Amino acid sequence: MRKYKNFRCFFRLATIKKITLVQFRNYSSGTFQFDAAITCITGANGSGKTNLLDGVYYLCYTKSYFTAYQQNCVKMGLDGFRVEGVFNNGLKNETIACKWLQGKKELKADGAEYEKPTDHIGKYAAVMVAPDDLELINDGSEPRRKWIDSILSQTDKGYLECLMRYQRVLQQRNAWLKLHGNTANPNYTELEYYDAQLAADGTYIYGKRNVFVGQFLPYLQAYYQQLTDGKEVVHIDYQSDMHQQSLSAWLQQSLQHDMRLQRTLRGIHKDDLVFLLNDTSVKGFGSQGQKKSFLFALKLAQYKYLSGVLGFKPILLLDDVFEKLDQQRMEALLRIIRGADFGQVILTDTHCERVKNAFGDGVEVGMITL
Repeated sequence: MRKYKNFRCFFRLATIKKITLVQFRNYSSGTFQFDAAITCITGANGSGKTNLLDGVYYLCYTKSYFTAYQQNCVKMGLDGFRVEGVFNNGLKNETIACKWLQGKKELKADGAEYEKPTDHIGKYAAVMVAPDDLELINDGSEPRRKWIDSILSQTDKGYLECLMRYQRVLQQRNAWLKLHGNTANPNYTELEYYDAQLAADGTYIYGKRNVFVGQFLPYLQAYYQQLTDGKEVVHIDYQSDMHQQSLSAWLQQSLQHDMRLQRTLRGIHKDDLVFLLNDTSVKGFGSQGQKKSFLFALKLAQYKYLSGVLGFKPILLLDDVFEKLDQQRMEALLRIIRGADFGQVILTDTHCERVKNAFGDGVEVGMITL
């Protein structure tokens, strides 16, 4: 029987023991226990399985995995919600509570309010795998930048501060360009300040992204081989303007073009990650099966990377994966997540027996039926 205490691994476990949702998504109120290392949330489509997973994710990051708008997390017709969870960080239990009411967020740990919600980031971690995650591969560059930023913001508070400042100053610079783009002789003093700030923060962000890709790639390659029996080689090509020259040089060189188009065309906000399979673009030429394997390898590598940097095992959240993977890939995934490198797993499925059969008789699977 698989119990938390039986894991023999350097990393401690960070687990959630209980969650209470009030006016969150489709829940009026509900309390749920997570007593086993693996918990399956089962129920009919539309019963709230994914929303319960999102509640766990919300408590780790104070935001939803599925929407950028807090209002979308409120049960329809109401004006706020509350999510509370009891976590164990490997040393003690701690209660995390987040309330959002009419645009104001309040976050507490054991009853004491955080000065800033960002102080909570990195304390607990979760890695979500959801059906729409293929946008990481199929869509434009923005989801991939958000993905790498979400990882580095958990492991480096300086990165998060630089990123937030960069995004704010970028908006200010773009506003200046719109205001003065057609002006004959504008005063450049304000623009020079923006450029200096963007260059400083952009250089830090670029350096961290560059190092991350190098550290992350071996994990991705190893998991992809495990999922596919080593038939193909995967790679990540980090594309950035700053490979060629400094951001300061780019901002000066592109100024006239920026003023004509009234937006900043060069910088780390244009970076991209190109995912390659045998030196060919996964986005352009990969099959659906190859894309799914790449995505799962990407998320498993994310889990491995976060474990190493944070020093504890995140919670693995799997939304409806049994419906999305063929038998061979599912068996490979199960072998991986049942290993000692992985901790608490919470997943959703419409058929509880399918989950129990998949993990086998020797593994305890807790059930939450909605």
